[in-house]
Amino acid sequence: MRAAQLTEPGVVEIVDVPMPDAGSAAIVRMQTLGLCGTDVSIVAGKIPVEIPRVMGHEGVGVIELSGPSAAFEVGQRVLINPGFFCEHCHLCGRGCENLCPEGGLLGRDLDGLFTEYTATPERQLLAIPDHVPSDAAGVIQVLGTCVHAVGQAPVSPGDTAVVIGLGVSGQLITQLLVAQGAHVVGVTRSEWKRELALQQGAVAATTPERAAALVEDLTEGRGPETVFEAVGTVPTFALAIELAGSAATVVFFGTAAGSGGGLPYYQLYYKELTLRNPRGATTADYERAIALVADGTINGAPLISWRYGLDEINQAIAATKEPSTLKILMELE
Repeated sequence: MRAAQLTEPGVVEIVDVPMPDAGSAAIVRMQTLGLCGTDVSIVAGKIPVEIPRVMGHEGVGVIELSGPSAAFEVGQRVLINPGFFCEHCHLCGRGCENLCPEGGLLGRDLDGLFTEYTATPERQLLAIPDHVPSDAAGVIQVLGTCVHAVGQAPVSPGDTAVVIGLGVSGQLITQLLVAQGAHVVGVTRSEWKRELALQQGAVAATTPERAAALVEDLTEGRGPETVFEAVGTVPTFALAIELAGSAATVVFFGTAAGSGGGLPYYQLYYKELTLRNPRGATTADYERAIALVADGTINGAPLISWRYGLDEINQAIAATKEPSTLKILMELE
């Protein structure tokens, strides 16, 4: 069967790999695959992996062969939770399987989902209703991580929430916050992304340079109750802290590696801010994400920029560098 495999640094090839052995797992025939920044970083060598490695962690498919407990029927549509975990450690016992020290991510720590068939333990599968279109299904995995992030901050109707960075995750976080009754202010340099956020229900959208004045005006000087950073750079982390109101919660959804200065540390003390750093998602987050897509609360369709076949993965990776790109899906049917 075909699989998209990282064969050497910077080189992704479509190769023939053996059909998976079911063992104690279910066999899933993949249908819709999502390409994200983590995949691109793996290809670029920014995230080290063992080579060769079958790529991909965002995938929806149908059951080809039921697992031993027959929890899912043949032909049933499923999302694959790409975060594997042990179920037995102290963190799994606390409901934090996303932080399991024995766990990891498909496509990074184990071979991933960019293939025609995969063997997956039934505990990693979540049913997707048949009426959910492929565009919506294609954003569920990243939506699960956004659900996890938004759950890190108390958000009440009428609160002001700032979202810095309006890529796929920032747009989904915007929709989640709007659904909770928050007044959302989007921040990005991209004019068309600002316009898209307004279409998703944001009350305002602006550039980083103008954000402070706009937020001060909208909140009558109080500042926002929550700020979500969805970029992953030191300057945007600093901006999040600077924009936050006193007693606010700042959620660093973006991932920045390394260490060093550049943050307004005194403001952390002066404003008595709460900082949260969400990582990945739990099974419960994915269940919530599926429900939100299924009932129409979250609309993934406006976020889909391109669709490719699996054989076109290198074109898909190249398309991520285009400034007009948000979500890229690859379809096997």
